Amino acid sequence: MPEFLLPLLEGDEASPFWQGCARGELLVQACEACGRRRMPPRPMCPYCRSTRRRFEPTSGRGTIWSFVVPHPPLLPAYSELAPYNVIVVALDEDPTIRFVGNLVAAPDADINSVDPATIEIGAPVEVVFQPVGDATFPRWVLR
Repeated sequence: MPEFLLPLLEGDEASPFWQGCARGELLVQACEACGRRRMPPRPMCPYCRSTRRRFEPTSGRGTIWSFVVPHPPLLPAYSELAPYNVIVVALDEDPTIRFVGNLVAAPDADINSVDPATIEIGAPVEVVFQPVGDATFPRWVLR
């Protein structure tokens, strides 16, 4: 397995997000003052400027909003996996919240398990979680 570049799991704004992923929950940050959701997590609400925040669970369902297929040359950690897809998912309950990840054939499949020629914008997907090193990543399967 290649040595992936992993996120900081503790000590920053996104820590609760990564903890949720480890539990199998897709969380988004929400402002406690105005209630608006945001992704990625930030210390201040971009809408009302409040610094009060919480994390809320989502359905984990969405649609493919966009995608790309990286080809070498890439970062060395990912070049042996190419080509693979990187999709942007708009959540069903709030399409302004978008996640970047991979479309995989099954919850335990590799990131290059889907033929990129079969990916369609607007296709319905749902989140699955895959451990990679110490992190657990949200990835997506067709529903």
